[in-house]
Amino acid sequence: MSMEAGLPDRLYRAPTAAPAGIVHLGLGAFFRAHGAIYVAEAGGWGVIGVSLQSPDTRDRLRPQGWAYTALELAPEGERPQVVTVLRDVLVAPEDPQAVLDAMAAPGTHIVSLTVTEKGYCHEPATGRLNRDHPRILHDLANPLPQSAPGFLVRALALRRAAGLPPFTVLSCDNLPENGRVLRGVVLDLAGLIDPALAGWIAAEAAFPSTMVDRIVPATMPADLDRLEAAAGYRDAAPVMHEPFRQWVIEDRFRGPRPAFETAGAQLVADVTPHEHMKLRMLNGTHSSLAYLGYLAGHQTIADSMADPVLAGFARRLWRDEIIPALTPPPGEDLAAYADALAARYANPAIRHRTWQIAMDGSQKLPQRILGTIAESRAAGRAVPGLTLAVAAWMRYVSGRDEQGLPIEVRDPLAPRLAALWTGDPAATVRGFLALAEVFPPALRDDAGFAAALTKALAVLIRRGARAAAEGLVHA
Repeated sequence: MSMEAGLPDRLYRAPTAAPAGIVHLGLGAFFRAHGAIYVAEAGGWGVIGVSLQSPDTRDRLRPQGWAYTALELAPEGERPQVVTVLRDVLVAPEDPQAVLDAMAAPGTHIVSLTVTEKGYCHEPATGRLNRDHPRILHDLANPLPQSAPGFLVRALALRRAAGLPPFTVLSCDNLPENGRVLRGVVLDLAGLIDPALAGWIAAEAAFPSTMVDRIVPATMPADLDRLEAAAGYRDAAPVMHEPFRQWVIEDRFRGPRPAFETAGAQLVADVTPHEHMKLRMLNGTHSSLAYLGYLAGHQTIADSMADPVLAGFARRLWRDEIIPALTPPPGEDLAAYADALAARYANPAIRHRTWQIAMDGSQKLPQRILGTIAESRAAGRAVPGLTLAVAAWMRYVSGRDEQGLPIEVRDPLAPRLAALWTGDPAATVRGFLALAEVFPPALRDDAGFAAALTKALAVLIRRGARAAAEGLVHA
């Protein structure tokens, strides 16, 4: 046993010295429970992780030699897997130059990202760079960046100056056409810094789109104790995850890559149908259950699905509102996918908090819910359930629940959102629909949608979240 690490010696050290051909920005729980496992199982590659905000993850992993445990939580039991694919963890605010050097190194072929929607420093409603974002303003004025797009642009500039080819930029965030969006943000920023650099990136770099899927609840202090009791060693940085996983990747890389397909990833020509299926069927209902479930007093998605009203509400969303707006990916049965999602949501071993999923709603709603609403209304289809979910988000970000108790709202627009809440449904809806950063023009200018949203919010205020959902289930 390694006394420093608390992990068995046979697990503490990496079994191979595979070079770190990948630099990953945003070393949170999701990547360590998803992408890092695919890389490890594909073999032959290592990862340098980058924390863009704090040293916490680095400080927990370093005494363990960068090894950590991924604990699978299944209804029938738990299964630990020690992951040894990390080679180093850098902390960008401490040493941004070290991050740039790692990205610009000749042996780096892929830079991947899980920085959440807000990490793209873009306008969710348009997908374009937010030029007034504080980090972008900093990155325009300083060669040592703070934002993920800034690190990509400055590192690509270093490679161009050194005569090296660009790396492949691999987004693993829940954004529709995430590769296209990231490419646009990077080109916008590069064009403001050096138009010639932007031209080189446009011509030479690759930004494959991907679809990622695995439920990864936040690790709680009690999880460390439970893992120690089950596995016999203390891990300061484990991650929890469900058994299911999926990674669909557009097969368009600039240079070498791991054999992701040998680990079960799907390499395809077009990710878009898979993206829409997952973002709207999983993430859309996840967010809907998060806001309605939280307001109804449920702490987790599993608790929400144990409530027959909210479980019925989710199934109604899939059957009547989301599936009719989708084109199935080749070989996919959307009704069967909905059944599988319901079973995953109900897994009692996964304590995925509604509060956690509810974070950053202003960044998430456009692709998870509002796109389906806009397309459905254009096609003449009613979407009362998704409209109620938007109303629940508005109530949630007011900062007070149905009992008047405070909600800890985490959202880049939190102060503005709270100020829009008046308690009057019509006035509140008018204020929210004026948010160009959130609502697309098709919905901002849709009087019918404004009326439907006002009606939904009025019912939500008068009857409460659970009763409002029940009214739709039994309609």
